[in-house]
Amino acid sequence: MNKKALVLLSGGQDSTTCLFWAIKEYGADMVSAVGFSYGQKHIQELEIAREICAIPRVPYEILDLSALSSLSRNALTNHNIKIENFTESKPSTGTVDIPNTFVPGRNLLFLSFAAAAAYQRGITDIIIGVSQADYSGYPDCREAFIIAAENALRLSMDHNFNIITPLINLDKSQVWALSEELGCFELIKEKTLTCYNGVTGEGCKKCPACVLRRRGLERFEALPD
Repeated sequence: MNKKALVLLSGGQDSTTCLFWAIKEYGADMVSAVGFSYGQKHIQELEIAREICAIPRVPYEILDLSALSSLSRNALTNHNIKIENFTESKPSTGTVDIPNTFVPGRNLLFLSFAAAAAYQRGITDIIIGVSQADYSGYPDCREAFIIAAENALRLSMDHNFNIITPLINLDKSQVWALSEELGCFELIKEKTLTCYNGVTGEGCKKCPACVLRRRGLERFEALPD
């Protein structure tokens, strides 16, 4: 019997690339997706994710994690905190600085809720679009965290979960290359929402997510044919 997969889908570049990767690996009828409402400013990403899922007819469910927004002060969920642009970053301390868009516990909670949903559906494979190559200083995008989370979820539910990270060692130019290989390059370029300020496509061009996305696209387009 073919395995099923559950994709964590935000409607951004990385998670959408993972969705189409999963469709290629498992087949569209074996893939479902979940998103999370956690008080994010760019909440329209979830509607975009739903629209993207409708194209290959992949079921999409939004899980409520709204309590997360009240647990920390960060620029993604607090409308009184300005998102730092790359030019506004604090001076380097010699280590990777954690940006003010970091939401503590977010990916751990995402994976926990996704695993609970997967458990009920008899799914073992959970796909998340984290990358430690372009991880923006977020500690919960590192492979070491993913390995620890996978082990904890297996022990907590006595279920053989596999947390699959197709992009873990890819930078943004390589993610663009993968989307072209998967046949979803134009869809991701035009329709996804990566921008922290809620602008689809190329975004606001200033926030950290937009800068990483644009730089990666420029590097990809500069590659020889």
